[in-house]
Amino acid sequence: MIKQILLVGSLFWLSGLSIANPPMQTVDFVDLPRFMGDWYVVANIPTRLEKGAHNPIESYRLDTDGTIATTFSFNAGSFDGEEKIYYPRGFVRDKTTNARWGMQFIWPIKADFRVVYLDPDYQYTVIGRKARDYVWIMARSPDIDEQKYQELIDFAVSIGYPADKIERAPHEIVPQSES
Repeated sequence: MIKQILLVGSLFWLSGLSIANPPMQTVDFVDLPRFMGDWYVVANIPTRLEKGAHNPIESYRLDTDGTIATTFSFNAGSFDGEEKIYYPRGFVRDKTTNARWGMQFIWPIKADFRVVYLDPDYQYTVIGRKARDYVWIMARSPDIDEQKYQELIDFAVSIGYPADKIERAPHEIVPQSES
């Protein structure tokens, strides 16, 4: 009898967990060549590495072996801070959708990386993780309008990210000189 009560209680507890944190869906398909290039991190739940990052940019290049050469750069602590550059490598884990990757900063660990939002024009994306501990909201330009920014924040919140942990990434917008 006690075993049955514990079993039923465990099932209710586990079902509560799955309701609170449903599986993280990815986009249906990512055209990898089109996804490559520069993405400005406009907001995120920063990792320890990213705390205080200014002008964060993630750049992707598809290599002939199917892996993704990545360059992550930012200024540490301020716009004039020391430039930091990291070179993680992406590995496509779901070849059907190309939307679930492993991102390797340190061998042999490949961190979960999921393309959970991608607009049809490949101008905005949201990258999430199954654990919902980190999120990256990125755009092809560092200067996005407030309505679009809020739409992307709202999307991240709708899939389980806490709004109060998402931080806007500071970017120094340098005006283009007129020729």
